[in-house]
Amino acid sequence: MKKTEKWTKYELYQESVQNPEFEVEFIRDAYKHHRKKNPMRLREDFCGTALICCEWVRQVPDGKAVGIDLDAPTLKWAAEHNLKKLNSHASRVTLLEQDVMDSTRDQADIIAALNFSYFIFKKRSDLLGYFEQAHKALLSDGVLVLDLYGGPEAQVEQEEITEQDSGFDYVWDQAHFNPVTGETKCHIHFAFPSGKRMKRAFTYDWRLWTIPEVRDILADAGFKDSVVYWEGTDEEDEGGNGEFTLSERGDDAQSWIAYIVALK
Repeated sequence: MKKTEKWTKYELYQESVQNPEFEVEFIRDAYKHHRKKNPMRLREDFCGTALICCEWVRQVPDGKAVGIDLDAPTLKWAAEHNLKKLNSHASRVTLLEQDVMDSTRDQADIIAALNFSYFIFKKRSDLLGYFEQAHKALLSDGVLVLDLYGGPEAQVEQEEITEQDSGFDYVWDQAHFNPVTGETKCHIHFAFPSGKRMKRAFTYDWRLWTIPEVRDILADAGFKDSVVYWEGTDEEDEGGNGEFTLSERGDDAQSWIAYIVALK
């Protein structure tokens, strides 16, 4: 077993938060369901360590991926660790250190803004501007894929601890929520068997958007339609079961995660 205390915060995040195989399969299947063909070009906004980009070129023969992020050290780590593992496939991934609001030369079949990353836009006008920019960057039959979370528990100041098989705990810390503005501040900590903690490995200063708000803004940005993929419930513990299906009706879960797929 690896000595998890020696892992970087990026490795810990990838191990505990991300599931790139599932994410890429989901967005490919969603695109094919709505467009009746296979997507080839992905743009991953707020890409961080570009794990989705890397998985894309693994799963999609001759597919190409562009990852965009403002954080130079994170992109450097991605290139030195994740892209390096791709060997010859690495040439099909392009990493751009730039603002997602800046235009890119290549248009994409799919733009993905996952891990709630677009929550950084707190004003409606700013989120509208981002969606408009994404709309321009998509091909004529492109789709924008977003995830979001919510429910009463999302508005409670609390820590949620999840034990990881690799021998450490992932701690999601909802440190603050303002019901007047919808603003929330959250941290990720990592705790180890020795009792040590990597405190505030990541901090997020967000607005907690709702599904109706996001869909309304997508429509204003020019998207012809948007659909929701709602997560099913695990009958044993009443939590999410990791299976997402098209639905116009959610349930009264205390916390939930969903996807929105916007169609250009």
